[in-house]
Amino acid sequence: MLLVSACGSLPAVGGADKPSSSQADTGSGGSASGAQAVPADVKMPDPGALTSPLLSADVMVYSQNTLDPATIAKIKAIKDKSGRPAVKAVETMSMGQFFINEQNITYAAVNPATFRRFTPPGTAQTTAVWQRVANGEIAVAPAIGRKVGQKNGYMKLGNESEAKTIHIGAYAQILDPTLAQHIDAVVNDKWASKLGMRTDNAMLVSLGSTSPQSIRKQLQQYAGTKASVQILGPDLDINATQTAFLTGGSVAAAVGSFSYTAHPDGTVSPDPKWVAAKIRSEDMPIIGRVTCNSVMLPRLKAALKQVLLRGLASKIYHYDGCYVPRFIGHDPSLGLSFHTFGTAIDLNASDNQRGTPGKMDRGVVAIFKSCGFNWGGDWHYTDPMHFELARFVARC
Repeated sequence: MLLVSACGSLPAVGGADKPSSSQADTGSGGSASGAQAVPADVKMPDPGALTSPLLSADVMVYSQNTLDPATIAKIKAIKDKSGRPAVKAVETMSMGQFFINEQNITYAAVNPATFRRFTPPGTAQTTAVWQRVANGEIAVAPAIGRKVGQKNGYMKLGNESEAKTIHIGAYAQILDPTLAQHIDAVVNDKWASKLGMRTDNAMLVSLGSTSPQSIRKQLQQYAGTKASVQILGPDLDINATQTAFLTGGSVAAAVGSFSYTAHPDGTVSPDPKWVAAKIRSEDMPIIGRVTCNSVMLPRLKAALKQVLLRGLASKIYHYDGCYVPRFIGHDPSLGLSFHTFGTAIDLNASDNQRGTPGKMDRGVVAIFKSCGFNWGGDWHYTDPMHFELARFVARC
């Protein structure tokens, strides 16, 4: 399905309506509804009709660091066993992840004129999709857009209060849906620095007739230890090192990026160096000892102290986890759980199951919100046991 929404002077093909003047402002800040106008400095030239041939997306390289020109040149020059060029083409991009509610979204900042060659034919050949992206809007996979798109036609790129909000310009499948590795949404590459992405930290590799397995070791060698090299087949290779790069705001920046390995049971093992630097155990009021990301611990302690001071300690009667490195639902296709980053906590789980109003005391909820946390009970598909750090506040 391909839908292009109305915004600016480009023609509408369907989809979300153009926001009214009350929904989108003309400056860099958000309006009362949270919508933001497209900044002039992220607009790119119209890419025009597709004239180059389509390319297969065979391998994805995804690093915590920018892929330097020398690395890219080495990958382009890889030869097969017979000495012939193995790499047909590469496409560099900036990649990251963010969460909306508990939906893990992988997105990329791309050159719309060239990246489109790696997308499915219907997407690649629909010029209006890439006009929207060049114009500074976001193109998002239909299934994701239905879940997280706002009623005014915008999409917030993260749970944090300071996360950017961008108009959904098109609903389109970004990569072949049969591939194990997804890109759920794209913006143009002028957005990368504004969104806190690591510039050119990823690439798609097209190999033509070369077997991806035959050059995987060379790809990994050139990409480095902080990069994942994922063959884009129909089944996710859980033995391959993978990369997590969280974006969205100052909390995401403090959390840091890391590589990880996956396990058959749906759990993951983040890089031990990142764990040593970021994950701590500490005694807390009311709930006892917890293990979380170090950036969250002082905010969690402040919130629990306020709960004590206001006589609400009895309203928190069970701690159900903070740092729990795993995929959502233990299913690799759903992406990492927010708990993998150690900045979310579940409380009173038995009485606050997903999809229910729950029994979380609203006084406790108000305290956690004042201390910089979002509450899962506010989500469209509720998760009332869940609190996650969304902003840094001076005091609560």
